[in-house]
Amino acid sequence: MSSISSMFSMPSMPTRPDTLQYRTSSAPVAGDPLSAAVRVTRQAGDGPCVLYERGDTWSVALGAITEVTVTRTGVRRTGPDGERTVPWTDDPAPALRELLSDLPVEDWRAYGTVDFELSYAGTPAFDELPADTVLLRLVVPRTEIRIQGSTATVRTLDPEEAQHAVAALASDEADPVHPASAPLVDVDLEQGEGELYRKAVAGAVREIRDSTLRKVILSRVVQITEPVDLASTYLLGRRRNTPARSFLLHLGGLRAAGFGPEIVLAVDADGRVRTQPLAGTRALTGDAEGDARLRRELLADPKEVYEHAVTVRTSFEELEAVCEPGTIQVTDYMTVKPRGTAQHLGSDLYGRLRPGQDGWDALASLFPAVTVAGIPKAEAYEAIRRYESEPRGLYGGAVLTVGQDGTFDAALVLRSVYQQGGRTWLRAGAGIVGQSVPEREFTETCEKLRSVSGTVVAAVAAGRTELGLDVMRRDVAEALRCPESEVDTEANLIAQGLDSVGLMTVVSKWSAYGVRFKVAELARDPRLVAWARLVQEQQVPPSPEPPTARTTAAPRAGEQVRTRP
Repeated sequence: MSSISSMFSMPSMPTRPDTLQYRTSSAPVAGDPLSAAVRVTRQAGDGPCVLYERGDTWSVALGAITEVTVTRTGVRRTGPDGERTVPWTDDPAPALRELLSDLPVEDWRAYGTVDFELSYAGTPAFDELPADTVLLRLVVPRTEIRIQGSTATVRTLDPEEAQHAVAALASDEADPVHPASAPLVDVDLEQGEGELYRKAVAGAVREIRDSTLRKVILSRVVQITEPVDLASTYLLGRRRNTPARSFLLHLGGLRAAGFGPEIVLAVDADGRVRTQPLAGTRALTGDAEGDARLRRELLADPKEVYEHAVTVRTSFEELEAVCEPGTIQVTDYMTVKPRGTAQHLGSDLYGRLRPGQDGWDALASLFPAVTVAGIPKAEAYEAIRRYESEPRGLYGGAVLTVGQDGTFDAALVLRSVYQQGGRTWLRAGAGIVGQSVPEREFTETCEKLRSVSGTVVAAVAAGRTELGLDVMRRDVAEALRCPESEVDTEANLIAQGLDSVGLMTVVSKWSAYGVRFKVAELARDPRLVAWARLVQEQQVPPSPEPPTARTTAAPRAGEQVRTRP
């Protein structure tokens, strides 16, 4: 049988001798795009991986041929042409443009993250960040899959990696998590810190009344102590949420799954830019009569209306800094947007970038979103640092895609679950203004947290402790198209007729149980008993790592909110 790699068309001659070109093919997709995208991520292993949903397109980036990172002192690019670092001050955009302008990859598209703390650039707080903290990370993937409906476009620089992806796309394996039976983690949304948060809100209200600060978003952390299956959490959470964007990623040691309720910005290839602030919240319970009452209450609440109006005004002014005069429009002003377990006041703003301005300029003006920072932003940053218990990291930042053609898309990171250093947590905040009531703001954080907390799936949900020899024998029998009784666990399966396509198929199925294999690894000893030993080794739970300085635990009940003079 011919190799799957023959499916990929050979590229034309590159324009430069050292320019890499993707091989492109189309592949069938079994089931719905969401399930197919998650199947691909499950077999990605521990390498860089980003799943990003925008509109009707589900993109999955696998591996990294090139990586670009921003720290406090420089922008670094590593890739097939070596490593290069460009220093920066105040704004990393010029250094990013320089390093992205001559990437040795044809028609590239990068995927990555931006931490909230990048917004501190140019302030004294920025100098307090560890010099090696990565504040922005972009990867140009080895393989990119873009799923629309029942077809996927696969672009790859690594045919073997693409084979795994194609097999996962075509697999008819049912989702390992079903909404009616998924074992969920019971997340305590109060965790004893409710009073601490209320005190922080009260302090911020006094500050707003006595200073130039008009609004600040204060957030709180909720720890999860049980093991969590992040891919299953994303799968179940996406089925129950209605995000503007969604994502599932593993980059730089951080794993995250989220259902972004709004976008920071989107830039088309022709320079049209859009932002979509949401501000003003009430619960969304699923009870039609109750939700309609809460909607009317939201639209009539002076505090919520004021909060949204000043937010839109600030977003308008930020667009004015980069757009042609007279091109900015506000549409769907103060309409109610349903987002999972919450409904928000939302508006859309559009403009056209001035000549000489690009997506990096728009990001510099709009990031962080005013809906996660405050007004004015500089004063809000200081309040956030004084009242919140730990750095935000990706919370309040963005997951973004950047194209060589000038396109940009940045999803605001909220309603997410995070994993790093053996720790799993949620985070949510509320907009504090002079009229805020601490109890109501705490309730708002709970309303937002429930968009994720109700779909956190325990690690056993994907059957990680259930992949045994009997299941493996059944899957191999299906691949060989023979009765299970004819599969000898001690026999050489390749000699029995298990070809590369069959290997890819079983590897894709077993990835749903949390195990990761390479075909070459299985081919070294192609017996079921040997493969079962490999599964057993992978299912031994790792020892938890101590949290890093960037992931300090949230305060316990009775502790004081950290403040700075």
